[in-house]
Amino acid sequence: MGLIRNLLALIGLVVVLGAGTAWFKAKENMVGFDPNAFNVYKELAENIIATKNAAEATVWKFPVKEGLTAEEVEETMKFVANEHNMSAVGELPLYKDVEAKSGKPYRFVKIYMFCNSLTAARMLDYSDAFSAYLPCRVTLLEDPQGKLWLYTLNMDLMIHGGASLPTELKEESVSVKEKILDIMKRGASGEF
Repeated sequence: MGLIRNLLALIGLVVVLGAGTAWFKAKENMVGFDPNAFNVYKELAENIIATKNAAEATVWKFPVKEGLTAEEVEETMKFVANEHNMSAVGELPLYKDVEAKSGKPYRFVKIYMFCNSLTAARMLDYSDAFSAYLPCRVTLLEDPQGKLWLYTLNMDLMIHGGASLPTELKEESVSVKEKILDIMKRGASGEF
């Protein structure tokens, strides 16, 4: 019995040392990255493990306050976007297209696109790959149980996931992130 216990303790020690070595090696390899990159990727890994869904792990979502309609959430989001000088540059009522093609009713799913075009241009001047993140999209959807939710991409990966952005661009990107989160939080609560 003592031999088995000692063997298990040795295995446990090797696993802990291996995990610690991997942890420090990962941090060591993050030289040249944004100072927040390690924490962003750590959170991403934790979210993937928790949800077992990479898409779920890379989004922010907010439940909409009970009793609010999709129209009320939409009105609030557009008001807040305007307050923040974020242009509403497009909408995609996905549920209507699904209904038109299937001939059957479908739950509410509508994608709203918000943009600060001057910040977007600076992001594109930095890297054309940022075009895949533009404009900022917020999805208002009704889940299968009938509850409304707001979703958007986790912008921390874009802002902090690689080498540090130039200071001014990083400040603008963080500002856009804060504005999108404000649009979502106030939309979800219905508070103008």
